[in-house]
Amino acid sequence: MSEPDLNLLIALDVLLADGSVVGAARRLGLSASAMSRTLTRLREATGDPLLVRAGRRMVLTPHAEALRQRTQNAVHEARAVLRPSTTEPDFSTLQRTFTIRANDGFVDALGAALIAAVTAAAPLVRLHFAPKLEKTAAYLRDGSADLEVGVLGEMGPEVRVQALFRDRFLGAVRQGHPLAMEREVTAERYTAFGHVVASRRGRTSGPVDEALAALGLERTIVAVVPSFLAALAVARASDLIALVPASLLGNRPEPAFATTYAFELPVTTGEITVSQMWHPRLEADPVHRWLRQLVLGVCREREHR
Repeated sequence: MSEPDLNLLIALDVLLADGSVVGAARRLGLSASAMSRTLTRLREATGDPLLVRAGRRMVLTPHAEALRQRTQNAVHEARAVLRPSTTEPDFSTLQRTFTIRANDGFVDALGAALIAAVTAAAPLVRLHFAPKLEKTAAYLRDGSADLEVGVLGEMGPEVRVQALFRDRFLGAVRQGHPLAMEREVTAERYTAFGHVVASRRGRTSGPVDEALAALGLERTIVAVVPSFLAALAVARASDLIALVPASLLGNRPEPAFATTYAFELPVTTGEITVSQMWHPRLEADPVHRWLRQLVLGVCREREHR
């Protein structure tokens, strides 16, 4: 029985991910003609066109769409099988780059501590913090991210999850703001000023607004910005109130936030759990497990300060 050429799996994975013969050729270091010949072999092996022309571009056939996730998993598993054993990794010589998807609040509050912990144990390991623009397991599944940090969303049943710390929201204004002079901020005073909210998707309402509505009150949203750090910057330079996670303010060397006054919200909202998430194919990887332990340790150390 003739065995299939497993090298074709690599080419199939890149073709399905890129959706372009020219783009796949560039990523694999091949000529466009060589990539076209490889596509012909893949079509013969699968009995499907895989990529078909639609106007001036190529699109995946339904069969190719169905194969994409399976192909990614197969390629990742094959690479894991052929990777040198790292049962006892030598961290002093280990060279590896980890991509961590996280919002800027996590990087700002804990990024430096995590980088220091990683560098102290493995000086040749590099961390790449990638922006988390949406909650999706796609980056973990296709291997473009090694770890994701944030509030659990629709990540899929196979994704592994470990809680890192509990967080809550606070109100934040500039020092000298009228609310900074008050011992306790009431709901009426809270809604008497304009607000700046952080939302990647432009949303202007949430649990705080629901709690205020139960009291017959409503916030006036003056501006929407893409991040909590941006909301803080706006609040520090205006009379607007920002809503930010306590973790963003809880570990600040002065005078970095000497211009900010934080206060407990006048309504009750639930705490949020910040977790780290990874794909199960990395579950037993000793180096990845080491990274997860460092992330957990940095977060727990911050909680006990």
